[in-house]
Amino acid sequence: MIFNKDTAEKTAELLLQINAIKLNPKNPFTWASGWKSPIYCDNRLILSFPAIRNFVREEFSKHIEKEFGKPDVIAGVATGAIGIGMLVAEYMGLPFIYVRPEAKKHGRQNQIEGFLQSGQNVVVVEDLISTGNSSLMAVEALKEAGAHVKGMVAIFTYGFDISKDNFKKANVQLNTLADYSHLLNLAVEKNYINEKELAALQEWQNSPSTWDV
Repeated sequence: MIFNKDTAEKTAELLLQINAIKLNPKNPFTWASGWKSPIYCDNRLILSFPAIRNFVREEFSKHIEKEFGKPDVIAGVATGAIGIGMLVAEYMGLPFIYVRPEAKKHGRQNQIEGFLQSGQNVVVVEDLISTGNSSLMAVEALKEAGAHVKGMVAIFTYGFDISKDNFKKANVQLNTLADYSHLLNLAVEKNYINEKELAALQEWQNSPSTWDV
């Protein structure tokens, strides 16, 4: 769920402005999974725009403390959320760690990079939620290391039913700065898309694995 409507609309507007989110229902993108998608989201672009990354950092920090209380550690999910997670940790004056998709095959063979003590309270920062599978793998790794994961925050979610089910089953609270529904409302209002394109974008959200032009 989003933190609040105002934050969701402002975040969506900023992401559209810098082309971190591109909407193209006529010429869809192809994800690594093979899914056809009328939207492409690259939140790493935020890091290249100081005013926008500061907005995201400060909104995350404010809402994290309000929703979860001040944690002991901020964890970023590699690789997309390392940068923004570090900015949030710095702003909140907290230690930072990050979680790899899997343990390294060499050296210390770490999956979690940085210092984490068993029993510490952790809030996980993610950049984007699609199905939620990779994000929840990071949560599981933290729990196995003894962390108390208070919840996860993300910049944007597509709002798929499967992701909602996955987080519910894992008993992990997810809050996001923006989501697909608020993005579409804003895109129509600002004339990024027309009503016909809106219908296609809504159809995709309902069945992303089978959707095509």
